[in-house]
Amino acid sequence: MLMKYLYTLLALNIIWGCQSSKKKEEVYGLTTQQPVPIAEVPKLDLAHANKLAELPLHCINIEYPNRLSQTLGDDKDLKAPHVLHPAFYGCFDWHSAVHGHWSLVSLLKNFPNLEGTNQIKKRLLINMSKENIEAEVAYFYGKHNKSYERTYGWAWLLKLAETLHNWDDDTARTLEANLHPLTDLIAEKYIEFLPKLNYPLRVGTHPNTAFGLSFAYDYAEAVNHEALKSAIAERAKSFYMNDEDCPMSWEPSGSDFLSPCLEEAALMKRLLSKDEFLVWLDKFLPELKNKNYNLEPGKVSDRTDGHLVHLDGVNFSRAWNFYKIAEDLPEFNHLKNIANQSINYSLPSIFEDSYEGGHWLGSFAIYSLNAVSKN
Repeated sequence: MLMKYLYTLLALNIIWGCQSSKKKEEVYGLTTQQPVPIAEVPKLDLAHANKLAELPLHCINIEYPNRLSQTLGDDKDLKAPHVLHPAFYGCFDWHSAVHGHWSLVSLLKNFPNLEGTNQIKKRLLINMSKENIEAEVAYFYGKHNKSYERTYGWAWLLKLAETLHNWDDDTARTLEANLHPLTDLIAEKYIEFLPKLNYPLRVGTHPNTAFGLSFAYDYAEAVNHEALKSAIAERAKSFYMNDEDCPMSWEPSGSDFLSPCLEEAALMKRLLSKDEFLVWLDKFLPELKNKNYNLEPGKVSDRTDGHLVHLDGVNFSRAWNFYKIAEDLPEFNHLKNIANQSINYSLPSIFEDSYEGGHWLGSFAIYSLNAVSKN
């Protein structure tokens, strides 16, 4: 009788263990039955670069429609977008205008033979003139504007500054010098703000803390801004070092364009040594080491809806984060295939997008394709 009981208990434990393992695999999005299909590796060549350049060129000087996200102190603050933001008034909102300019700088840097290079440079010099940037700086000193575009717009401004810094071109030197007062102001704002931020924002949209810190850290490394690097590293490790089991199965939310889990992982990849990162990642996203791990692209149901089309953005941002996580770690090369799947799902659609997606998705596509090109 005792042996029968023990055999029954053992059988139940085996069944429960299998069900538990299966449930865990379903939660993590694992595919253990068969290998993940190999996706075509997307490539940013001159033809694609010319096509992608059309998206920001279409919007950086288009003033309306416009979302100012402005806090009004009185009726004197009611001014046209091009008056409030003479450099970055187009592309629907300030941050999209900033990364629209970044898109053109990035494409010019990587493709010297880009169509209309001279005309594009002239437009950049006009928009980002010394006087226009001085007006942008003045806006941030307004009583109600100290937290304006924190930290998403700040991050893209520093990414623009970083790319200009790394572009060996006379136009880049002029633009970098013109932008310098605003760049310095944003760096100072980060250093002032981060000690006050007691908790990170773990969302899939603009305020995501990890995204804002990653781009800022890239800039700080590029220009050797030690104070900014130190502020970011200290705060990020305080926020994230003890995190475990990030719930990837909860992503994406309905209008995410960033992955909270992957943004955090890519940030920590920047800050930790290889050995430290591997230990941390095994606790934070243990499923990523499974060679058959897969992640379905975010599905867009309506690309004329300004929020639903965000999911194309989540596919591009997932891609650049997967490439960052796998950087110099061959055991994670399978993540690049998932990245390629994500890019291939969304890339063909952005050229036919309505303005809801077209005013910003080109930047996300370019940044993700740049990540592929580096590998």
